[in-house]
Amino acid sequence: MKEMTKDTLPDIRSLSMAELEELLLSMGEKKFRAKQIYEWLHVKKAVSFSEMTNLSNALRRKLQEQTHLVSLKKVEELVSALDGTRKYLFELDDHNVIESVWMEYHHGNSVCISSQAGCRMGCRFCASTLNGLERQLSASEMLEQVYRISAETGKRVDNIVIMGSGEPLDNYDNVVRFLQLITDPAAGGISRRNITLSTCGLVPQIRKLADENYGVTLALSLHAADDNTRQQLMPIAKKYALKDVLAACDYYFEKTGRRISYEYSLVKGVNDSAGEAEKLSALLKGKNCHVNLIPVNPVKEREFETVTRSYAVQFQNMLEKNGINATIRREMGRDIQGACGQLRRSYKSSAGSSG
Repeated sequence: MKEMTKDTLPDIRSLSMAELEELLLSMGEKKFRAKQIYEWLHVKKAVSFSEMTNLSNALRRKLQEQTHLVSLKKVEELVSALDGTRKYLFELDDHNVIESVWMEYHHGNSVCISSQAGCRMGCRFCASTLNGLERQLSASEMLEQVYRISAETGKRVDNIVIMGSGEPLDNYDNVVRFLQLITDPAAGGISRRNITLSTCGLVPQIRKLADENYGVTLALSLHAADDNTRQQLMPIAKKYALKDVLAACDYYFEKTGRRISYEYSLVKGVNDSAGEAEKLSALLKGKNCHVNLIPVNPVKEREFETVTRSYAVQFQNMLEKNGINATIRREMGRDIQGACGQLRRSYKSSAGSSG
């Protein structure tokens, strides 16, 4: 008989309540045990079966032998002296590393999670994509980022942004399963309205997500108001034309009623002129949307430069004069390599990794 490994055992933290009940029945156990285990996994956030003290030793042994319980290992934590932002580097079972970020705002505590180890989208201003995609993250690995940070800080997570390393819609099935589990009331679920999913614009998946109507906020990485400029910054723009991406976002709004957030990284000399502000205003005129301006975080492997705060304010004012709702993202954790992929890349480089 083939030996069971972590890769072939059921990933117990990724299972729904119904799937967990089926698993318990297949083990010859009572169905009600599933509720107890589910609570340990998602409410008490257990990292080992030995913690599940209201289960018999025999059942805990069965679970240990017949399932895999994903638990992330913290390998590094950086704390910003500027704003208290915490950046975490977690190690996965296969020794890949991923980043997550804790941010405290007046409206609540937010966690930014990764959806992939690496990324294959190739956005020119992002460190996450420099070494390509290592692999997809499971739902449990996404959940664990939230659970570990909550345990580390001792505070409740109020908001989740799926904006770390990776393109969430390139890992569609696992991300949707994560959304189902993290919002489940039986797991002390977070409101879907408090979750934001960021995408660089995978049109079929945006439409699919709209049809499934999970009600999360969609944030589109726009970054340019015309196809040519966008293609310079984002290779995926060569596959999906801007008009098709915007049509998919309009469809998402129609289906869900959730206002779209358009992310716009201001890159000096590329997309930051008054003319670009006018083009962006014309592109979004009449849409129920919000523009999030982001002075780009410089990445040493790239040639792009950021803009000053005062210039970002000027760009914002130009949009608002044209009736476009716009804000400038508050810079969090800039002194601790706050941008996506920077900490992971420096860690892998110092470890002598070629991946």
